[in-house]
Formats: sequence, C-alpha cells, structure tokens
Amino acid sequence: MEELEHLKRGLLDAGCTEKASALISSLYESGNFREMLRQMRKERCSLLERMHAIQRKVDCMDYLIHAQEKRMN
Repeated sequence: MEELEHLKRGLLDAGCTEKASALISSLYESGNFREMLRQMRKERCSLLERMHAIQRKVDCMDYLIHAQEKRMN
C-alpha cells in the first residue's frame, strides 16, 4: 500500500489531475502496468505541451522587454 501512496503523491506532485491520478492508480492496483505506463506517458506529453505554451509566452515577454530596452537606449 505504501508504494501506491507514493505513486499517488508523485502523480499529484507532477501536476496530474485528480482524475488522471485516480485512473493511473486504479491501473496500478489492477496490475495493468502496460496501460498504466501508457497513461503516464500521455500525462507527460500533456505536461510538456503546457510547458511549451508557457515558454512561448516567456519568449514573447522577453521580446517585448528587449524591444522596450532598445527604444530607451
């Protein structure tokens, strides 16, 4: 049981939704490890997509800052 709690805690720490965490945990409990790993990889892809979206926003802000700094000099 300790291993399952560790998995659940890790999934939530990684940013998985409660729904995704519950699905992955139930797959673990049922021994369906292949599908569990597939779902974990799916969540990882989702996290990467969100990270890239935020990175584009940071890049945009960097551009705006640079443009304003250039105007001031």
